[in-house]
Amino acid sequence: MTDFAATKALFHLPEGMIYLDGNSLGPLPIAAPARMQATMQDEWGEMLITGWNKAGWMEQPTRVGDRIARLIGAKPGHVVIGDTLSIKVYQALASALALNPDRKVILSDSGNFPSDLYMAEGLIKSLNAGHQLRIVAPEEVANNITEEVAVTLITEVDYRTGRLHDMKALTALAHEKGVLTVWDLAHTAGATPVDLAGANADFAVGCTYKYLNGGPGAPAFIYVAPRHAEATSPALSGWLGHDAPFAFEQSYRPGAGIERMRVGTPPVLALTALEAALDIWDMTTMDEVRARSIELTELFIKEVESRCPMLTLASPRDPNMRGSQVSFHFNEGYAAMQALIARGVIGDFRAPDIMRFGFTPLFIDADDVTRAAQILEDVMTNNLWDAPEYKTRARVT
Repeated sequence: MTDFAATKALFHLPEGMIYLDGNSLGPLPIAAPARMQATMQDEWGEMLITGWNKAGWMEQPTRVGDRIARLIGAKPGHVVIGDTLSIKVYQALASALALNPDRKVILSDSGNFPSDLYMAEGLIKSLNAGHQLRIVAPEEVANNITEEVAVTLITEVDYRTGRLHDMKALTALAHEKGVLTVWDLAHTAGATPVDLAGANADFAVGCTYKYLNGGPGAPAFIYVAPRHAEATSPALSGWLGHDAPFAFEQSYRPGAGIERMRVGTPPVLALTALEAALDIWDMTTMDEVRARSIELTELFIKEVESRCPMLTLASPRDPNMRGSQVSFHFNEGYAAMQALIARGVIGDFRAPDIMRFGFTPLFIDADDVTRAAQILEDVMTNNLWDAPEYKTRARVT
């Protein structure tokens, strides 16, 4: 059994703060600064360029990828980390289209994160080959998986409401129709159990700065199913995805398997911080995290609905149909969230009217949940949000 009190003690949480925004940015692991300092002094400082060999920097993206693979149901050797999530979306989508060249439709849904859609639009323009991005309502995805679709581009958990897609069922349906799948795990990696191998997914991508606590701007990961590993043709043929980077050949020759999905130089310091966070993940299992997450989200919904009738639940009521977040509709949701943040409860706002709260059992417990609901009740029942300083929107909401 996971000792969640022990994992909570391994994070830096500011005094008096209840942090319900780990689904946007995870808190700092206490061990991360010392780990990074050691890397900077003992490796970068003392080894300089020799650190690529002596300290294993060049192997870090696949080594860390294997640690993430355990959390997303992937076999070792099929996840690599580096670059940004947008780049990994582009890579996965382009590779899937190349594997299904006779079809021109990319199917996504209106609950997908906008940047995924932006990358799809940009790729379509770059290819200039008649591709089309088709966006449907989340509940209509299954009905729109047809023989003209080349690939589905789906974020498993809706970033606004927390609605959870059935990866296994949709992937099976896609394959029946000859469709490939790209899954975005930004809101599921470290939040809910994922079984990429069991679901037979083709490609998956995800970030590490949310539930995995890798820090702001932490690098993203990409998964390629073993059956596609040697057939995938990278659209971004980066130097470090070459089969022999230091042969300095004039033409690109893809590396073996997942190595070919590497693009730029590994962000060694960022990966070092992420490794410190993954040490905490080694203390638990995704099944135990999920069970505790459901307990916490159920408690939060119960407390908020009993205290704040002016808020309307935006998330699915069935805990098996949502990720590790709870969202509520409120017309003045931005102002209400700012008033809540001013009182030490950190959530966030998603347009047009959603107050969003993330639950990470590694550092959130039942006392935090109850106290947060009490503070939210005070903000809402006393209209504390109705002040000018809470209504001017900042650049990041």
